[in-house]
Amino acid sequence: MSLALSLARLAQGQVSPNPAVGAVIVKNEVVIGQGYTQPPGSDHAEIVALKQAGREARGATLFVTLEPHCYKGRTPPCTRAIIEAGIAEVHVATIDPNPLVSGKGLVELQQAGIKIIQSEHTDEAVELNEAYNKFITTGMPFITVKFAASLDGKIATRTGDSKWITGEAARKHVQHLRYFSDAVMTGANTIIADNPRLTVRLAIKGGIAHKQPLKIIIDGLGRTPPQSVIFNEPGKTLLVLGTTLPPGVKRRLIETGAEILEMPSEDGIVDLMQLMTALGKRQITNILVEAGGILLGSLFDAGLVDKVVAFLAPIIIGGEDARPAVAGKGVEKLSACAKMDQVKVETVGNDIMVVGYVVK
Repeated sequence: MSLALSLARLAQGQVSPNPAVGAVIVKNEVVIGQGYTQPPGSDHAEIVALKQAGREARGATLFVTLEPHCYKGRTPPCTRAIIEAGIAEVHVATIDPNPLVSGKGLVELQQAGIKIIQSEHTDEAVELNEAYNKFITTGMPFITVKFAASLDGKIATRTGDSKWITGEAARKHVQHLRYFSDAVMTGANTIIADNPRLTVRLAIKGGIAHKQPLKIIIDGLGRTPPQSVIFNEPGKTLLVLGTTLPPGVKRRLIETGAEILEMPSEDGIVDLMQLMTALGKRQITNILVEAGGILLGSLFDAGLVDKVVAFLAPIIIGGEDARPAVAGKGVEKLSACAKMDQVKVETVGNDIMVVGYVVK
C-alpha cells in the first residue's frame, strides 16, 4: 500500500476532477503490475496495473488507495475489469465518498467472490485526495490559503516592500503547492503591488505531462493593469469582475485575452460564496490562494477556507501600518476565531512552515 500511495502522488493535481489513485498487483510476493490515474478519459490506476499484469492477474492480490469505481463515467467501471481479470483479493485504503460509489464498489467485488480487506494507511489516502473528497460531496472547491509573514504576522512593511520575506527553499515549496492545484487565486491589489506570474516553474521529469493551473484574479472594481505580466504567462487566466463596471473598463480588460467572469458584488467586493459555487460547477476542485490580507480576510470571514499553509520568517517587521497577513472584518471574541487542527510544523530552509485545517 505504501507503493500504491507513492504512485498515486504522481497523479496528484494532474487528473482533476478525478481522484489521484495508485494501484499495485502482487502475486507470489512479486509485483506484477502497477499504475496510477491517467488524465480524465484515460485509464484509471487499476486498469493500468491490470494491463501490465496481463493473464498473471488471475489469482493475484490488488492493493489500491481508493475504492474502485463501479459505474460507467468517462471510462467503464473498474470493478468489472477487476472481476473479469480474476483478482482474488483486494486491499483498499479508503472508501470513495462519491455517492455513486461509497461502498457499492466493494459490495460488487465481494458478491463476485473477491476477498476485501480495508487496509492500513487510511489517513494518508484521505489526505491525498482531500480536495476531491470535498468537491465530490459538496460541489465546492477545496480552498488552501498560503501566506508568507514575519514572526509578528506582517506580509509587507508600511511602504509595501515584501520581496522577499521568506527564503528560496520556502518559495520553491510554493511551486509544488501550485503544481498540485487546479487554480491559483489572487486579488487585484496583489497584481498591482507585486505583478506576480503565478505559474509553475518546476522541472518535472517523467510522470504525467505538466500543466499550468488556472490563474484567477478577483477584481470587483476592474483595477487590474492590462500590462500585468500574468496575461503573458503560460496557461489560462480568469478575471473575476463585478457586474457594475463601466463598459470602457470591461472592454479594456477583455483585450488582455483573459476570460471574463462577472459576479455579483457590493461596493466593489465580489460575492465569494457565489464565485466558489460557480468555480465548482466548472469542476475546479482545488484552489491555492496567494493573496494579500484583504482577500484572505474576506475568505476567512465567509468561512470558505479549508486549509492554511503559513510560512513564518525569523524576522520582525513591526509598525502598526505594516500590512497584516489576514485582514477583513475578523472576529470580536477569541471564541469565534478560526481554529486549526491536524497541525504540522516543520522547518523549510531558515523558515517555519505551519500547516493546518480549519475546524468547520
